[in-house]
Amino acid sequence: MTAPRHFLDLWRMEGGTLRAILEDAKARKAARKGWPQGRVDADAPGRDRVLAMIFQKNSTRTRFSFDAAIRQLGGQGIISSSTDMQLGRGETIEDTAKVLSRMVDAVMIRADRHEDVERFALASTIPVINGLTDRSHPCQILADLMTFEEHRGPVAGKTIAWVGDGNNVCASFIHATAKLGFRLVVACPPKYHPDLRDLARAAEEQGRVEVTDDPHAAVRGADCVVADTWVSMGDLDHDERLEALEPYQVDQSLMDLADPRAVFLHCLPAHRGEEVTDEVMDGPQSLVWDEAENRIHVQKSILAWCFGGVA
Repeated sequence: MTAPRHFLDLWRMEGGTLRAILEDAKARKAARKGWPQGRVDADAPGRDRVLAMIFQKNSTRTRFSFDAAIRQLGGQGIISSSTDMQLGRGETIEDTAKVLSRMVDAVMIRADRHEDVERFALASTIPVINGLTDRSHPCQILADLMTFEEHRGPVAGKTIAWVGDGNNVCASFIHATAKLGFRLVVACPPKYHPDLRDLARAAEEQGRVEVTDDPHAAVRGADCVVADTWVSMGDLDHDERLEALEPYQVDQSLMDLADPRAVFLHCLPAHRGEEVTDEVMDGPQSLVWDEAENRIHVQKSILAWCFGGVA
């Protein structure tokens, strides 16, 4: 039996594969211009396929974009929350993976623990996609990079500045540096530093990642500025985080230090007035709404790759 194509972390992927997924996503988006959202893509690579979507964490963009994605590919989706099923409670993760492998064609999981998704994939005979875990968010970063390239051209050789918490989304940006050839400068307080394992892996692969506690130095001359919420689901140190991260708010004065053509990205939901001001969020440099839409197009291409339709 051929091993399933899992999409778990960007560091596991070949750069050429990520580039193929990005180009396929751009082509699918262009081909649908002016179409209603419910029309199926002409090639329908998901025809007769069923995608299971499991949510241990609440979701807006991941839930709607994956559901729309499998429908536009010609397939169907089944959505379940962790309270609807026995995952990790009355049944082991491995047993659930074996059962679903006989009922659906792929599984997307938005999970509390990265280890649970890895265990699920090891036991699964069908593709498993990481829709978000505490350690990475690979689908989001491909949508971010697609959005950047739509407006600023190839990301290779460009500088992306991450400002704020060195969280799971930041981790996936780190994973992508060596694969797609961009420079990443992370500005964060020392306590909320990126995972040292991610930094070490990037260094081994010659990824260009720099870490500083100075947001002004990070943003200066950057082609793209990225922010995210300072307090994520599961974080228990709310007040401490807000105090430590307050100097890392992306306001217009900070954006003005970036390249004049720089763009602003945020994976949403945004806490306006905390990590980003309204002026930036709603300003001419902001691409957050294109970024949110592009989750659909990228995830369609990830699914098509899982099904063998993208090289």
